[in-house]
Amino acid sequence: MEDEVDRLVAAWRRERPDLDVQPLQVLSRVSRLARHLDRARRAAFAEHGLEPWEFDVLTALRRAGHPYQLSPGQLLTQTLVTSGTMTNRIDRLAGKGLVQRLPDPDDRRGVLVRLTASGQLKADEALAGLLAHERELLAELTGGQQSELAGLLRQLVAPFDNIPG
Repeated sequence: MEDEVDRLVAAWRRERPDLDVQPLQVLSRVSRLARHLDRARRAAFAEHGLEPWEFDVLTALRRAGHPYQLSPGQLLTQTLVTSGTMTNRIDRLAGKGLVQRLPDPDDRRGVLVRLTASGQLKADEALAGLLAHERELLAELTGGQQSELAGLLRQLVAPFDNIPG
């Protein structure tokens, strides 16, 4: 089976035989796959009336466990956005009734962001829908292949995720 990366690599080998283009075999596929997955995820979220960023915030709160609340700073850490962006996102989600702001009992100036019941339902439904889509995307791989691929990708991603911030 040949893919677009095979054609790209062959062209570079023809045009620049002096270069080792082997890294393209892996990283161009990862890059292309990321774009395809982004489109598939956007479609899965749209089925539940969510944008990807909304899913990210709602599921960060859902994963926090009962009472499904985090500080804006904790949400920043989990979603990798700026504080101004997070403030805007919280405002928009609160306007939809998916989250609420509460005073932080441990910090008079602080707030906590809590998932509402409708926000929890939306997060749970969107996650179930996403997982169904992603199972379909991985259907060509056996369970063992999926585990192997996950391990190899972890080796590539871990250094980026573990950079002191």
